[in-house]
Amino acid sequence: MKKPAPSEHDPYFKQYIDLVEGEDLLGRLESVHEETRSLLSSLSEDRAGHRYAEGKWSIKEVIGHLIDCERILTMRSLVIARGDRTELPGFDQDLYVRTSGADRRRLVDLAEEHDAVRKATVTLFRSFDDAMLVKQGIANESIISVRALGFVVAGHEVHHTNVIRDRYLPT
Repeated sequence: MKKPAPSEHDPYFKQYIDLVEGEDLLGRLESVHEETRSLLSSLSEDRAGHRYAEGKWSIKEVIGHLIDCERILTMRSLVIARGDRTELPGFDQDLYVRTSGADRRRLVDLAEEHDAVRKATVTLFRSFDDAMLVKQGIANESIISVRALGFVVAGHEVHHTNVIRDRYLPT
């Protein structure tokens, strides 16, 4: 599966799509997830509650954010792939994090939910044929293709795990 062309997504998403190595989206969704799973398994419960600065999300909240975003992006993928022309709304990521309760949850439970969501994402994208992958719709007032949404899911996770390594877990 080739990476999406710039005409298939808002320029904002280029930062995430560029973080996905190669063109094997399903393989990258799985390998990126394994890297995240390994990172999470190395963290203590206390460490997962860490914020690198005042007003920043905790690691648990970052994982909750990844889960929420993946659900939203895959829902958009399904709607567009099925030919539904409904314009899909944006969402306030800070509101979602603030109201998620991620900090009150155990890291192992967040990791388990993340596993379930990723399994569903891979299964969904495996079901899309070539014609579905290139379908485009409107989400958050911008054109986006099903294929672009899949690459955004993978790249968004890479972005946030890089942030965790660089800002939350300095050596």
